[in-house]
Amino acid sequence: MKRVSFAEFGGPDVLRLEDAEEPHAGPGQIRVAVRAAGVNPVDWRIREGQFQKVRPVELPAGVGQDAAGVVDQVGKHVEGVEVGDRVFGRGSSTYAEFAVLAAWARMPESLTFEEAAGYPSVVETALRIIGQVDVRSGQTLLVSGASGGVGSAVLQIARDRGITVIGTAGAASQEYLRGLGALATTYGEGWVERVRRLGQVDAALDLAGSGVIHELVELTGDPRRVISIADPGAPQLGARYSGATGNVPQALAEAVRLITRGKLHIPVEKSYSLAQAPAAHIDSRAGHTRGRRVIVV
Repeated sequence: MKRVSFAEFGGPDVLRLEDAEEPHAGPGQIRVAVRAAGVNPVDWRIREGQFQKVRPVELPAGVGQDAAGVVDQVGKHVEGVEVGDRVFGRGSSTYAEFAVLAAWARMPESLTFEEAAGYPSVVETALRIIGQVDVRSGQTLLVSGASGGVGSAVLQIARDRGITVIGTAGAASQEYLRGLGALATTYGEGWVERVRRLGQVDAALDLAGSGVIHELVELTGDPRRVISIADPGAPQLGARYSGATGNVPQALAEAVRLITRGKLHIPVEKSYSLAQAPAAHIDSRAGHTRGRRVIVV
C-alpha cells in the first residue's frame, strides 16, 4: 500500500510517499480502507519533533490521526461494526491507503468521506476545552483564532449550549465567523478594545498560539478562565495548556448527534492527494484556514 511517512524530523520536505506493509487490526481495533484523512496542526508539530519530550515518536513514522473510510478488517473483542461499514474516527498513520483506528463511529448519512475526515480530532478538542474552561449558558466565550477546524466546532457547539461567542480571525474570515453565530472582530492593533466593545468576556480560548495569553487574561480578569491548545508557555502567565486527548468515542458520538441535528457543519476548505501532503502541511502551518483541510486517498 501507499502511505506518507518521514524518517527524520524537519520541514515538509522530509515527508515521503512510500510503499509500506499493510497494518492489521489488533484487539479492540478496526482497519479501514481510507478514503480521506484529516490534516491537523498536531501532524506537522509531530513531524517537526515538537513533542519528542512528551510523546516520543520512533522513526520512521507515519503521519495523521483522523480518517474516514470503509471497514475492511475487525479486530478481536470488537462489536457493533462490520466489514463494509462507513466510519470515521481516530487512529494512527492515516495518510495512507489503509489505517488502523482505535476509536470510531458510523458516519452520518449526510457526510461525504472528505467531510467526515475533518471531524474527529477537532470535535474532541472543542468539547474538551469548552468543558475545561467551564463556560456556561448565558456567559460569553472569546475564541482567538476562531476560523479553523477547532474554532469552527467551538463556535457551533458553544452557540448550541446558549453561550455567546466572540471570535477573532483575519479580515477575510469575518463573514464566515458571523455565519457560525459569532460576534466577529479582526486581529491586529486595537483588537482588545474591539473585543471589549462587543461585550464582557467570561472565558477565553487560544487556538492559534499567536502570543495573546496576556491579553486574554486581561480581558477575562482571571487566568484560570483562559485555556490554550497552541501555546505550551501559557502556564507561565497563569493560564492553562490543554494537550491531553479526552474521550474520543464520546466525542464522536456527540459529533454524530450534532451533525444529525443540523447543529454542526465544518466545511472542507481544500483537499490534497497523498503526494501533496507536504503542501497540506505548509498550508496548515500558515493558518488562516476557514474550516478543514483533508487528504483524499
